[in-house]
Amino acid sequence: MGQKPTACLALADGTIFYGQGFGATGEVVAELVFNTAMTGYQEIMTDPSYAAQVVTFTFPHIGNTGITPEDDEAPDPVAAGIVVKWDPTEPSNWRATSDLADWMARRGRIGIGGVDTRRLTRAIRQQGAPHVVLAHDPAGNFDIAALVARARAWPGLVGMDLAREVSCAQSYRWDEGLWQWGQGFAPIEDQRPFRVVAVDYGAKRNILRSLAGSGAEVTVLPATATADEILAHDPEGVFLSNGPGDPAATGEYAVPMIQDLLERDLPIFGICLGHQMLALALGAKTVKMGHGHHGANHPVRDVETGKVEITSMNHGFAVDAQTLPEGVIETHVSLFDGSNCGLRVADRPVFSVQYHPEASPGPQDSAYLFERFAEAMAARRR
Repeated sequence: MGQKPTACLALADGTIFYGQGFGATGEVVAELVFNTAMTGYQEIMTDPSYAAQVVTFTFPHIGNTGITPEDDEAPDPVAAGIVVKWDPTEPSNWRATSDLADWMARRGRIGIGGVDTRRLTRAIRQQGAPHVVLAHDPAGNFDIAALVARARAWPGLVGMDLAREVSCAQSYRWDEGLWQWGQGFAPIEDQRPFRVVAVDYGAKRNILRSLAGSGAEVTVLPATATADEILAHDPEGVFLSNGPGDPAATGEYAVPMIQDLLERDLPIFGICLGHQMLALALGAKTVKMGHGHHGANHPVRDVETGKVEITSMNHGFAVDAQTLPEGVIETHVSLFDGSNCGLRVADRPVFSVQYHPEASPGPQDSAYLFERFAEAMAARRR
């Protein structure tokens, strides 16, 4: 006789998946997406871009390397919950300091194991990212009708500004460089060549480390920072970070700030939501994707060089390349679906990409982007 289910995933269309719960108990409503990466579940869960989303992992071995604080991309997990094929086992890794289930329980995140994630992924691909409720009750008592009704009533990510919720509350100076074998994260030198202000829409720590590794003295400001507040730090470059939610909603306050900066002779570099914010400020539009791009194996072609990069992606909205105005050049495209993955302004040191160059699935295919940003600041100084 099988185990009684202690968790369930209720989709808005009435489909129910049962399994074994782990982590925190309770319920959470969110958008359901799938991620195809074979490693990095901790980094994925702590990526602020996953706010208000439950992540289905297509790779079955989730939790096998445990948890180590060095791998957190934010102070706490941000993904609302996770769905896995096999229940997490005891970790087997010399870096692990705790196991996944205990970590999730302490951090208030729900997981469900024993789910047919292949079937679930096919449903997401065919129907788009659904609204769901993930519930965990050790007694196995679920009001299915109420869970489905809650999933149907959830408004979804369109029109939702989540960047403000995951952003820092006040400015701070970043003080950590890239990780090095046997040494950990490199200390930051007192004197760095360039001053960069990073606008935090949900910035991953490794992006800030990559900026520091390229020679930047990084000051992080909240998502709602104005152009005057940014310029008060006398930056030589401005970075626009990744983040969650609908770019059009975040753009209500971010776009005017970026447009003010575009009038200055400042290098600007954006990643993910920062790419979308820059596109909106330049006059383009963004669209909601069916199931988005979430994984570490996404091929992207550099239109100008023909080079193909293997990239990490996490986004449910995309820039509509057909709306890019004159003077804004599409630089990168997805080889999966042809969607826009990068842009630059023709006559200024302003550029951005949709993917995550700091995540290094290539592994160093996209590191040149941070170097390009540093070179733009060096050229401005000259």
